[in-house]
Amino acid sequence: MSTFDSTDAATAGAILTIDLGALVANWRALGARAGAEAGAVVKANAYGIGIEPAVTALARAGCRSFFVAHLSEGIRVRSVAPDAAVYILNGLLPDTCGVYAEHGLSPVLGSHEELLEWASFRQTGAQVRPAALHVDTAMNRLGLWPGEGLNLARERSGVIAAAGIGLVMSHFASSEDEADPANARQIAAFAEIAAAFPDTPASLKNSSGHFLKDCPSYQLTRPGYALYGGNPTPGQANPMQPVIGLEARIIQLREVEPGTQVGYNGRWTAKSRRKLATICLGYADGYPRNASWTDTVTGGSALVGGVICPFVGSVSMDLIIVDVTDAPAGAAVRGASVTLIGGSLDIETVGAGAKTVGYEILTSLGRRYARRYVGL
Repeated sequence: MSTFDSTDAATAGAILTIDLGALVANWRALGARAGAEAGAVVKANAYGIGIEPAVTALARAGCRSFFVAHLSEGIRVRSVAPDAAVYILNGLLPDTCGVYAEHGLSPVLGSHEELLEWASFRQTGAQVRPAALHVDTAMNRLGLWPGEGLNLARERSGVIAAAGIGLVMSHFASSEDEADPANARQIAAFAEIAAAFPDTPASLKNSSGHFLKDCPSYQLTRPGYALYGGNPTPGQANPMQPVIGLEARIIQLREVEPGTQVGYNGRWTAKSRRKLATICLGYADGYPRNASWTDTVTGGSALVGGVICPFVGSVSMDLIIVDVTDAPAGAAVRGASVTLIGGSLDIETVGAGAKTVGYEILTSLGRRYARRYVGL
């Protein structure tokens, strides 16, 4: 069974297919691998696939803990998962405690100022859900220093008790690189933190953390990228099921002679007679402009009739030109669909062609696509 969003597939220039069954299967596989409860990171509109459909599918499958970056995202999660724990990773902005209370959201507290403001709010008698404590073990981005966390743990009856901490957590900096010695240092640092909070659930594993040797799962894991089909083990076969596919339609074809310059500023020149197809998709749809292919720089590609066909010239706002000379006969015709993500063009390959990472490809997925949800 499949459903479309409000955009009519018949009139759309491109169709994004989202397999919610694969999303749930990935979540279950990661939970089974960890041997612990798996939460789900659904920030950035669930990595581009849509918070509401993603959270609804995961909650129905049994997911009880969700993580987002912003309060506005947490409110959206709460609207479809009324009983779940919903954590706001970016911390407590000043004077927002009342919003957390109103929607039953949990801040991830990472500084003394945040702890004090949250503890003070709780002491007014406000009804709130337990907060999380973030201890920074490597990123130098958000969170308390490990020594600060240990000192707070020793106080017991101090601000930690007043803040009502229900989860202690940290975040890996290099878990996708199993050989990076920073991983072992972080595992050891967090083990000390978790031991200092023996009665509080702990969380360390992100997507790639599920595949690190000697990394405890603790009580809760926080997969994100891998849920959506991203490869948590770069350089190895992807253990996750693909979740998204992207197709765009050909709107015009032409043949060009050798020496013809193509696209804005003529940055690609035909070296022989070529057949070109213009497809209905561009950087306004979230496909990176860095996927442009010039005379000196390689870029992105499309699958046309199962054959990899390179882009030519610049990715423009609404259009991309593809060299379909080598496509099978009949595959490149007006109105036909070509694949931008899917098959051999997985998220990592597309990211590499655009000189970026798969994370950016996912989280940039545009609003103009007709979105088809399958696996419901």
